[in-house]
Amino acid sequence: MYLSKEKKEEIFAKHGNSKTNTGSAEGQIALFTYRINHLTEHLKQNRKDFNTERSLVKLVGKRRALLDYLTKKDIMRYRAIVKELGLRK
Repeated sequence: MYLSKEKKEEIFAKHGNSKTNTGSAEGQIALFTYRINHLTEHLKQNRKDFNTERSLVKLVGKRRALLDYLTKKDIMRYRAIVKELGLRK
């Protein structure tokens, strides 16, 4: 499995203040970004996997919604997470 319990805890510890704080917007965005990157690599090799493509589009939409929420709530947290994850080119 590509996402083990330890990897998930590491992501939340790094971005979500603590490894048990799984509800923070930053932690959720970081987890979605990790999953999006994994699915993108999968789709590069399996171009006709339309179920995965649909899942990827849904994940991107969820991440976008969380980023929009963070923009309205606290612009400094938004800028920090975007810079940390390298989302804007």
